Amino acid sequence: MNNILEGVKVIDMTTFLAAPTVARVLGEWGADVIKIESPKGDPGRTQGAVFNMHYADDENLGFDISNMNKRFVTLNTKSSQGQEIMSQLLGDANVFLTNIRTKSLAKMGLDYETLHQKFPELIFAQVLGYGENGDKSDAAGFDATCYMARGGILGTTMEKDETPMNPSNGYGDFQVSMCLVAGICGALIKQFNRGEGEKVTVSLHHAAIFMQNVAMVSAQYGNEYPKTRKAIANPFNNTYKTKDNRWLVMCVPVYDRDYNKVMTVLGRRDLVDDPKYNQIDNVNQQQLNQEFIDILGNAFKKHDLNYWVKAFSENDLPLEACLTPNEIYKDEEALKNDELRQMKFPSGNRRFIPTNPIRFASQGQPNLNVSKAQGTDTSQVLQELGYTKGEIAQLYQDGVVGLKSHI
Repeated sequence: MNNILEGVKVIDMTTFLAAPTVARVLGEWGADVIKIESPKGDPGRTQGAVFNMHYADDENLGFDISNMNKRFVTLNTKSSQGQEIMSQLLGDANVFLTNIRTKSLAKMGLDYETLHQKFPELIFAQVLGYGENGDKSDAAGFDATCYMARGGILGTTMEKDETPMNPSNGYGDFQVSMCLVAGICGALIKQFNRGEGEKVTVSLHHAAIFMQNVAMVSAQYGNEYPKTRKAIANPFNNTYKTKDNRWLVMCVPVYDRDYNKVMTVLGRRDLVDDPKYNQIDNVNQQQLNQEFIDILGNAFKKHDLNYWVKAFSENDLPLEACLTPNEIYKDEEALKNDELRQMKFPSGNRRFIPTNPIRFASQGQPNLNVSKAQGTDTSQVLQELGYTKGEIAQLYQDGVVGLKSHI
C-alpha cells in the first residue's frame, strides 16, 4: 500500500470531534499521528454516553470516529518537564494540531507566535469556534452553537414555520475537519518546497457560512429564508411523500426540457404539453408553485417508495429515497465503494464505521486501526525520544506522564 503522507509527523492535542477527525484522516493517509492527552484524557472518550452508545476499551466507536490510526500519549503539559517533552515532540514534527483556545495555549507556551519562533518550519493548525478577530475570538465553540445556530444552518434550512431540523451530532464538525485537512495539505506543500511553516485555521462559524454560499448570496436578491417546500421555485427539486409514508427527493433541474417526461412517469399524461405548467418561468410568474406541487404530491401518494425509485431510475431522472442509517448499512453503493466498512472490535462485535471520502488510486482502501486506551503508547514514544525505562518510570511517579489507563 502506498501511504500518501508517509514520513509526515502530526502532534495532535485535540478534543471532541472536529479537530481530532482532521488527524484521523491524515492518519488514514499514512501520517504518524501522536495524540497528546492531559491526565484527565480527551472527554471524547466518554461521548458514547451522549451519543447513546456503548463506550469502553473493547468498543468505543464514539471515540473511534475521530481517533483511529493514532498513537496515544498522556502528558501533563502544565509541568516544566511535560513542556520539555512536548518541545521535543514538536522539534521533528511537521504539524501541530489543536482546538484548545488561544489564551490557554499561550499559558502553556503552545500558541502560534511562541511555536513559530522556536520551530519556524512547523505547521500550526487550529480549529476555532469563531474567527480570530471578533469579540468571540476566544469563546468556547461547538458544532451546535457556532456552526448550526449562529452559522445559519438551522434558521435557513428549516421548513418555514416549523421547528429547526434535528441533525445528528457533529454534522458541522466533520465538514470543518475536511476543510482543515485541505488547509494542512496546502501548508505541507509550502513546508516541503520552501522549508517554512504556516498557521492554518478553520472556524466552525466561517465554515457554516461558506457551506451556504447560495443562500448567503441569493438572500440579497429577495430570496427569503427559511423556505417552505410548498413554494419551491422549481417543483421538480423538492421533497414528496409516498403511499407508504416515506419521503423522497427528486432533483430534475432542467424543468422545461424534462417536464413531459416527468408527467409521463408520474402517470399524468393529461398534463403533457400543458401550457399552464410546462414552462418554469410561467409557473413562477403566475405563482402556480403550490398548486403544481400539490398535483405532484398527490401523484407520488399513489405508489410506494420503491416503485418511484425504480420508475425514475429507469427513465434516468434523478430521485432518491431519504434513507436512515439502518438502511444505509444495507446500501450496495455505500458497501461496494467502501464508504461504510464493517469492522470487528475487541468486544467481538462487528460494527459499521464511515471511511473518509477522499481516495487515492495508489493507496486503495486505507487501513483503519481502532483507537486504544489512554496512554497506551506513552512509553514507546518516550523511548523514541531517547528516554530510558527507568526515566519513564520516574516521570510517571512524578505525574509528568501517564501510562496505560482504562475507561
